[in-house]
Amino acid sequence: MDPEVQDKNLSPGDNQLSPSPALKRILVADDNTDAASSLATFLTLIAYEVRTANDGLQAVEVATQFQPDFVLLDIGMPKLNGYDACRRIREQSGKAKPFLIALTGWGQNEDRRRSLESGFDHHLVKPMDPVALEQMLAGLQNRPD
Repeated sequence: MDPEVQDKNLSPGDNQLSPSPALKRILVADDNTDAASSLATFLTLIAYEVRTANDGLQAVEVATQFQPDFVLLDIGMPKLNGYDACRRIREQSGKAKPFLIALTGWGQNEDRRRSLESGFDHHLVKPMDPVALEQMLAGLQNRPD
């Protein structure tokens, strides 16, 4: 079946997850390659353009080249931890200001404080609810730059 025809046959209630109004770029950085890949697949399915990185240095490099709107960044990564990767991404982002989200297994108050001091905009603890993440990202779509 022609994809355009197929899309026209869908009613608004057929899909529980609604795509974002405009294609946004997301970088997912996690040293757990399966977790990064799974999250990237989910985000792609809900209409985001996604790149992945598996260590902190690679995250900085990909962020510089890809210029994402959002960065989901694990804190406990090799080569460069998420705190330092966040700082570098902030320094190198220039006028483009990605929304940086710590997505980590570290959820103590000290971890949250350190993530905010490092430049993260938000702190999520694994395992995170994908629908809650989708809703949060959708709510950020119209944020001022």
